[in-house]
Amino acid sequence: MPSLKDLRNRIASVKATQKITKAMQMVAAAKLRRAQEAAEAARPYSQRMGAVLANITQAVGGGGDAPALMTGTGRDDTHLLVVCTAERGLCGGFNSQISRLARDHVRKLQAAGKTVKIITVGKKGFDILRRDFSNLIIDRIELRDVKQIGFANADAIARKIIHLFNDDQFDVCTLFYSEFKSVISQVPTAQQIIPAAATDSSGEAANGNAVYEYEPEPGEILGDLIPRNIAVQIFRALLENAAGEMGAKMSAMDNATRNAGDMINKLSITYNRQRQAQITKELIEIISGAEAL
Repeated sequence: MPSLKDLRNRIASVKATQKITKAMQMVAAAKLRRAQEAAEAARPYSQRMGAVLANITQAVGGGGDAPALMTGTGRDDTHLLVVCTAERGLCGGFNSQISRLARDHVRKLQAAGKTVKIITVGKKGFDILRRDFSNLIIDRIELRDVKQIGFANADAIARKIIHLFNDDQFDVCTLFYSEFKSVISQVPTAQQIIPAAATDSSGEAANGNAVYEYEPEPGEILGDLIPRNIAVQIFRALLENAAGEMGAKMSAMDNATRNAGDMINKLSITYNRQRQAQITKELIEIISGAEAL
């Protein structure tokens, strides 16, 4: 049984940990509001971009004028997975859920005889996936030094992916991230970005089946629009991840603070009981000595 000094030291240690987790919870709550607003603001733009892309794609009709980023290479032998996770931990199962979805997808593709390549965005995703698929990771991107995620970060990632596609390094590209729903709910999501899956029918309904004339030609517009759409989708994924990370961290630190409080109560009860037992023992020894005299 630990001594009273050991119990006091342990109680003090848990109290210090509780202060840290409480402070981290408050910081995550403050960052969550800004991150959530940024993620929600990016969604309409991303959806509208998909609607515009769908409208122009219908005008092209998948003909020879359509760029390869939209039509693909005609094969699906090599798959590139872009796995976006957080740079730091202490956010519950946020990173592991995204990595688990990517891991299951890799094994499914390998079972079908496909070649798989992985690019990790975020330190934690790399740390998790390298245990099983270190030979499949062709690049890692870390945003640890980035104070606030901007479109330039997503555009740099998009240009790297497009460069690999132009070099015939892969046929299909899938983006993995966690869509923010609420503080306690983040949904791991897989989204194909190459070839562009622009099948949003809501745009046609919203436009009232209107017919548009494009200048320049639709093929030339798609040549500029599809790379931008890839960057937009990656930017949205990074913003969704940022909001989801703060929400998961807020929940995890709240649970840690509660658990620390429960542990302090249990240790305090143990300490008081042991102290009372020691006092009682000393009183019995004093009384026994007095009676002996």
